[in-house]
Amino acid sequence: MNTDTIRFIPILIVSAWLTSAGQAQNPAPPPDNGLSRHDFFYAGEAKMEKMFIVRGGQIVWSYTHPAQGEISDASVLPNGNILFAHQHGVTEITPDKQVVWNYDAPTNTEIHTAEAFGQDQVLFIINGNPARLVIVNTATGKTTGGFELPVGNPKSTHGQFRHARLTPAGTVLVAHMDLGKVVEYDLTGKVLWSLDVPGVWSATPLANGNILVASNKKFVRELDRAGKTVWEWTPADAPDAKFTNLQLAARLPNGNTLINNWFNLWSGQLNITNAPAQAIEVTPAKQVVWTLRSWTPPADLGPATTIQILDASAPQ
Repeated sequence: MNTDTIRFIPILIVSAWLTSAGQAQNPAPPPDNGLSRHDFFYAGEAKMEKMFIVRGGQIVWSYTHPAQGEISDASVLPNGNILFAHQHGVTEITPDKQVVWNYDAPTNTEIHTAEAFGQDQVLFIINGNPARLVIVNTATGKTTGGFELPVGNPKSTHGQFRHARLTPAGTVLVAHMDLGKVVEYDLTGKVLWSLDVPGVWSATPLANGNILVASNKKFVRELDRAGKTVWEWTPADAPDAKFTNLQLAARLPNGNTLINNWFNLWSGQLNITNAPAQAIEVTPAKQVVWTLRSWTPPADLGPATTIQILDASAPQ
C-alpha cells in the first residue's frame, strides 16, 4: 500500500534553563494532541467491532463488522486488505469491505491474534482445550501447519492468549497470558526460548534482537534475550494520560515507542470531559510527543487495542 509521509515539525520554545552541570538546555516541545502526527490504522476491543484508517488528521475509512466479539488483533496487509481476529473468528476484507476469507472459531474456543504468513497464509492461535497454533492457506482453506500449545487453565479459554508474532528468523513469539511467559517456538512446536513475564498481553520482536512486551500488569518493557530489562515504561511516566490497561506497544522507526491504552467499556464509565488517552508516543527518554484522544464525533475511535502506523517513515 502506498502511503504519504506525514511529518510533524515541532514548534520549539525559545528558552533555556541550566542543568546541575551548568549546561544550557532547550525545554522539550509540548506533545502533539491531534490526529495528524501519523497516518494510522486503528481498532480496539469494544462493544462493536469497529476499525478506522486516519490520514491527514481525518478518518478516511471506517468499518463495523456485523458480529459479536472483541477485535484483539488487526492489520492492514501489503495489498490493502485488512486482516483481523475478533474473538469468534478471523476475517480478511478488502478496502471496499468485501469479505475475501473467513475462519469461524470452533465451538467453545476463541481467536484473539492473527498474522499474515507468506503467500496466502494466515497464522493464528485458537484458545481452547486443547489450544493450538494454526496456519491456514486462505486460497485453499486447508490447514498447512500448527501445533498444540500449553495453557494455565484449559477450561478458561478467554484468558489464554492474546498475541503472537512471527520473527525474522521464521520462528514465532507467543504471549502466554495465563502462564505469564513469552515463549519462542519453531513451526513444529519446539521451544527455543522462554522468559517469565507476568500478565504478558503482547510480545513483539525488535530489529536489535530484543523483545518488546506489554503487560496487563501495567508495564511496557524491552527485554534482551537474557531477560534483562533494557528499557521500561509505566503509567507513572505519563500520569496525565490516565492509563487504565496496556495491551500493545510498538517501536517506531524513529526509536520512539507507541503505547496503547485500552478502556473497558463493559465495566467502566467513560468521562468524556476528562477522558483517558487512547495512545501515546514516547521517546527513549520517556518524553511524551504525541497523545491521542479522540472520543467524540466525528472522530470517535473508541477504545484502543491495536494501532498500525501507515507513514512511510515515522516523524522525527
